Amino acid sequence: MHFSPLGLSSALCAAAHAAGFVAPTPVQTSAIAAVLQGRDLLVRAQTGSGKTAAFALPLLQLVVPTGAARSGPRRVQALVLVPTRELAVQVGDVLKGLASGLVPAPKISVVFGGVSINPQMLGLRGGTDIVVATPGRLLDLVDHNAVHLNDVRTLVLDEADRLLDQGFSEELTRIVGMLGAQRQSLFFSATFGPQVSALAQALLHDPVRVEVADAPDTLPDIAQSAIAVDTRARTQLLRHLIQQYGWSRTLVFVATKYSAEVVADKLRKAGLDAEPLHGQLSQGKRSQVLDDFKASRIAVVVATDLAARGIDVVELPVVVNYDLPRSADDYTHRIGRTGRAGQAGLAVSFVSADTEAHWRLIEKRQGLDLVLEAVEGFEPTEVANPAQGLVDLSGNGGVKGKRPSKKDKLRATAAASGAGAGDSAEPSATNGSGADVTARAPVHPFIKSTAI
Repeated sequence: MHFSPLGLSSALCAAAHAAGFVAPTPVQTSAIAAVLQGRDLLVRAQTGSGKTAAFALPLLQLVVPTGAARSGPRRVQALVLVPTRELAVQVGDVLKGLASGLVPAPKISVVFGGVSINPQMLGLRGGTDIVVATPGRLLDLVDHNAVHLNDVRTLVLDEADRLLDQGFSEELTRIVGMLGAQRQSLFFSATFGPQVSALAQALLHDPVRVEVADAPDTLPDIAQSAIAVDTRARTQLLRHLIQQYGWSRTLVFVATKYSAEVVADKLRKAGLDAEPLHGQLSQGKRSQVLDDFKASRIAVVVATDLAARGIDVVELPVVVNYDLPRSADDYTHRIGRTGRAGQAGLAVSFVSADTEAHWRLIEKRQGLDLVLEAVEGFEPTEVANPAQGLVDLSGNGGVKGKRPSKKDKLRATAAASGAGAGDSAEPSATNGSGADVTARAPVHPFIKSTAI
């Protein structure tokens, strides 16, 4: 199927093909026609499914009607809200690329915090047609009278769940209050939690619901592996894996900005080209790190969850969860940085004794059934702290779940006193938490390891 049956103009169909879209993805097929019909939209589709083009293409057609001549000053007709600077840049690049051949050409403004507001104010002089923005900077520009939102006809929330996760609820309420009542609203995300569902119910009118199932033919080709390792040995194991298997580029996720700096520094001292990426870096530094990573001038980026969304690195072969993510949804977004655009990828998670219960919950919610592996030379020796329960991820909190039962506590106490599995010379049928590991998927072939 081509794009023209969906109602797009010939100019936009040509722009889509020039951008490398041979045929519409399932989410594009379902969403584009609905947007052009003026319907509100609630879309859930996995990372890498083509969500950005699914709203960018019809948005451009609504803003630049075929053969229309411009009259009067430019007014903001479409507003795209995103949670991070990186995603703002990515969405802006897609829109500008698709709009490059349109006549008349729309003006697309991308604004975000962390940089001087003055150039952005200058760029908005004379008005603009489409604004891609993070909420905080948009409100700053409104307060400076640099942009007005009362003429917005289409509102897009991209990665709506992350917008709410990052505490933008008050900003979103204020922004929505500035918009006219007669508007089209589009919600796009890979996941929808209770907060997003409540917001959608409040803001969307009779929306078309699009949910692209994770069918085998649409799933990214991502091999997943979980490795048991002592907390103190994770950096050495990471270095070993990168060097042993020749990973050309590796995106490593950690829980804190401090960890990003420390792990990157240790990798550099070990001879690897590594850089940290987190929210305390200047926008210029963050852009430089990403540009160098995409160009393979650096081999390893150690990032906080800032990088879990909005970063699109072509042919990124490996993602490593050095620290486990807080939730199953964050796990999805992290590993979704690899295995994109038809490429195969590998996602590796480090699991320590104190984070195993947390991993099992992520595994359950993701529907995974992975062998917990041990790499030769890095076999774990630590036992779980019976009082810890679910991991707190260095102060960032963990996935909520059941508290340990009495049986779990007794089992953990037995393990701590030397009565657990691992004292035997032969592999046990259970790990330290009593979970069966003998009937799981085969060990990933990229990693020479044994099941524990």
